[in-house]
Amino acid sequence: MSLTGWIIIAVVVVLLLVVIRIYNQLVTLKNRFQNAFAQIEVQLKRRYDLIPNLVETAKSYLAHERETLEAVTQARNQASAALDAAKQQPGDAGSMANLAGAEGALGSALGRLNVVMEAYPDLKANQNMMQLSEELTTTENKIAFSRQAFNDSVMTYNTYRQSFPNVVIAGMVGHGTDASLLEFEDSAEIQKAPEVKF
Repeated sequence: MSLTGWIIIAVVVVLLLVVIRIYNQLVTLKNRFQNAFAQIEVQLKRRYDLIPNLVETAKSYLAHERETLEAVTQARNQASAALDAAKQQPGDAGSMANLAGAEGALGSALGRLNVVMEAYPDLKANQNMMQLSEELTTTENKIAFSRQAFNDSVMTYNTYRQSFPNVVIAGMVGHGTDASLLEFEDSAEIQKAPEVKF
């Protein structure tokens, strides 16, 4: 075989190794942001599990505020359904937007419940309510941290995918689109932890 033949083989092998390295790195980064989304899912499910207990505890005090309690329950169910859809495609723009919208509606419903509960000092002093409030606040903080980790992982993936020559290879190996961040309505206040008072 001539020297030119060996050079061509060497160039092809080097290019193949570069493509394999880029592909493997794309897979690694995608798996990281999918794992980070799984951490969000755990915390959101925990919050969804706490909400029925919160509503049940408040029910005896807020008998004539049934509409508010039903709104919280409905918003919780919609957010849970949006999470189930989003976990099928973490990073998908539509899934992330639907989840963010459902979480915004749930936050709004919980805010209305909080306002109603301010008028009931006995409810705020109830031991179960105080414990649920503390657990919910802790969970909200964990959600914020998990969301930040997910968004950081998505940003790393997108940056790597968009870099040259990775962008050329990414499209050829099934990584042709950017992953979407998960931004809730409070994204402008990322440094401020959510506050839930009952």
